[in-house]
Amino acid sequence: MSVTWTSAPPAAGGEFTDIRYEKSSGESGSPSGIAKITIARPEVRNAFRPRTIIEISQALEDAREDTEIGVIVLTGEGTDAFCSGGDQRVRGDSGYLNDDEAGEPDRTRPGRFHVTDLHIQIRRLPKPVVAMVAGYAIGGGHVLHLVCDLTIAADNARFGQVGPKVGSFDGGFGAGLLANLVGPKKAKEIWFLCRQYSAEEAREMGMVNTVVPLERLEAETIGWCKEMLALSPFSLRLLKASFNAAEDGLSGIQQLAHDANLLFYGSEEAQEGRDAYREKRTPDFSRFPKRA
Repeated sequence: MSVTWTSAPPAAGGEFTDIRYEKSSGESGSPSGIAKITIARPEVRNAFRPRTIIEISQALEDAREDTEIGVIVLTGEGTDAFCSGGDQRVRGDSGYLNDDEAGEPDRTRPGRFHVTDLHIQIRRLPKPVVAMVAGYAIGGGHVLHLVCDLTIAADNARFGQVGPKVGSFDGGFGAGLLANLVGPKKAKEIWFLCRQYSAEEAREMGMVNTVVPLERLEAETIGWCKEMLALSPFSLRLLKASFNAAEDGLSGIQQLAHDANLLFYGSEEAQEGRDAYREKRTPDFSRFPKRA
């Protein structure tokens, strides 16, 4: 399957520097429901810096607000890497260094470490997010694919952690989600030994959904996206919130409750309460069943 991709500029104007943000259209040129965010830093195996995280977040927010978009794809530029995690060249003593006006690391300002906010944004976003992985998904890039809802991997994909090698770790989703997927013993092996695993090994562990030849990666991913686009978007929204609710504690329950409340707003029962308030009368809920 194939689609035509059209560049989507930042909502605030200007241009993205670290990512490419595109939306799909069909043969007639009409929107076909898929947004694609590509980390475009192949010179560092698509490692992220603070600007990268900010731009991905902006694109995700745009995709959330665009009612034509039903599924988001997150990927990396080229075939060598999905994402190799944080760019160690701009890692300071308290996070990753901001850019100065010339685009160079600014060592006079405190570092930033907003990637955990991005993880939460991906999980709270009410549309499926699919990681399309070719090459390395290592370190923070490995965590990034884990927090996506689905992962489609090319046969050249490589997965693993490097945190203890570079004096880093992810004790949040990077540890917890991984343990839920592959079991605590295997998750500790991945973190404690910093080994790398093939796409097929990752599939067998349950870290990825399917493995396809590299040349078929985008077509397969689009196929999965189109299958989801044919389904009830509100059902998918509620399902995503349901899957995350137990892992995310009260904040996950809050998201599920919010989505359920949004669904309830569309019912005649909820509208009776709203209309009665507007009309300054006592609401009449007697015609609605007391469900068992």
